[in-house]
Amino acid sequence: MSDCLFCKISTGDIPADIVYQDDDCVAFRDISPKAPVHLLVIPRQHIVNLYDLKADDSALMARILLTIPKIARQHGLDDGFRAVTNTDKGGGQEVFHLHFHILGGGTPHPL
Repeated sequence: MSDCLFCKISTGDIPADIVYQDDDCVAFRDISPKAPVHLLVIPRQHIVNLYDLKADDSALMARILLTIPKIARQHGLDDGFRAVTNTDKGGGQEVFHLHFHILGGGTPHPL
């Protein structure tokens, strides 16, 4: 989508502090971190949120979910981390491109 902030980050049209990228996804530092390590992992493909997923996206989602722990470990989160995604306005989603927050490195907060 031409007006999507995260699509522009994934194509390099908008700069970000990218920490990982492959054919399926891009990970970068959150500009307003809520933890000592706060990364966002986005699919390169524009998917709005979990409501927008189709059966054809299952392989892509599996690859991203298998990549998230690798990225977390690369950033020193060997003791654990939180992976969160917000879905739609009622779920707190602010950027309408599916993304997973990797949070860790501090005292865990209860949900």
